[in-house]
Amino acid sequence: MPSLSRIRLALPLALALAVLGGAPGAGAATPPAQPKEGPGGQAYAAASVVKRVLGRAGAVTLAYYGNGAAPAEGRPVAVMLHAWGAVNPQAYGAWIEHLARSGTLVLFPRFQEVGRTRPVDASGIAATLVKDALAELAGDQEAKPDLGRVALIGHLAGVPLAANLAAHAKETGLPVPRLIFGAMPGGIARDDKARGIALHDLNNIDPATLIVTVIGDRDARAADIAARRVMREASAVPTDHKLMVRALSDDHGFPALSATLAAPAGTNPAYDLGQLKLPTPDPKQKPAPFKWSADMTLTGEQTVLVGQINGAGTDSLDYLAFWKTFDMAAAAAFSGQSAASLKGNPRFIDMERWSDGWPVRRLSVETPRPPAPPKPAAVGAPAPVPTKPAAKPMPGRGQ
Repeated sequence: MPSLSRIRLALPLALALAVLGGAPGAGAATPPAQPKEGPGGQAYAAASVVKRVLGRAGAVTLAYYGNGAAPAEGRPVAVMLHAWGAVNPQAYGAWIEHLARSGTLVLFPRFQEVGRTRPVDASGIAATLVKDALAELAGDQEAKPDLGRVALIGHLAGVPLAANLAAHAKETGLPVPRLIFGAMPGGIARDDKARGIALHDLNNIDPATLIVTVIGDRDARAADIAARRVMREASAVPTDHKLMVRALSDDHGFPALSATLAAPAGTNPAYDLGQLKLPTPDPKQKPAPFKWSADMTLTGEQTVLVGQINGAGTDSLDYLAFWKTFDMAAAAAFSGQSAASLKGNPRFIDMERWSDGWPVRRLSVETPRPPAPPKPAAVGAPAPVPTKPAAKPMPGRGQ
């Protein structure tokens, strides 16, 4: 039998092991922190962020940029198009702050009034809001938007919105975006009568535009289908300007990294809309006529997803799968490079290491296949009946 002294020595050790074993994640490897510098990093040029409200009551765009004078060439512009129902910029505050403090002018158009905006109207509303915001900031030497360096960031339903804005940029008077960055594409409707955002004629997207989509491995099927559809329908953009990225979940340590549909969001209370003074309605102006339709409301699944977005934290997936990939994609797009420069850069897919040295699962990248050429018609076969083109939406606030 063991001696009494050995039992006395073993008891504290056993107790300590039990306590550590009972605590979630105790002793587990921790995920990588935000890089000190470089793409996605925290070597910020600005110490704080200027927050401004542009527009009028019911037609508001939020603008964010770093404090201090703008560079001589102006600031690149990132238009952030939120998921359907996630109308408070607080849900994307961490990403907005990263972009603004890095030198980018961020525009957050509130294209949706929950319960009162139809999806079919969202593209036209967003285009009008962005155009008006850029016009209001045109002579502002602190904001100083550089219209030659414009990127569109979309999350879920914001991705088809970004694609529609790019397709109609010339006719609506918007600057032609150099980059469409789609995080977890979704919310695409079959047509204007179905729930969701219907894609317009994406063949009108400028061929020089870089299109990058990022999906996760949780709830991946819908996002993958949506990403491939955007790539396929943007037929004028060559395949070397398209890149599909997949972020992979990793539970090697604690907390685990989970690449869900809500992963691109990162809440920052400093960007809560309630902290800003919004324009008050003009009592002389009559409100626009309102007609309710079922697609204005959120479904049960959408309500759950919006709750997840509004409560999302910030982790390595934000820093390395979204912020870093956007920073690198924007640098490539603004300098006229193709997607090949990203695909061939090992830094682009690297997710760094857990605290114990184990590598975090890297991003996977894929160039979408070019569309298959049409099959030659058989001899004597009747000529194909031409399909009716989709109705071209009228640019402006109503569409």
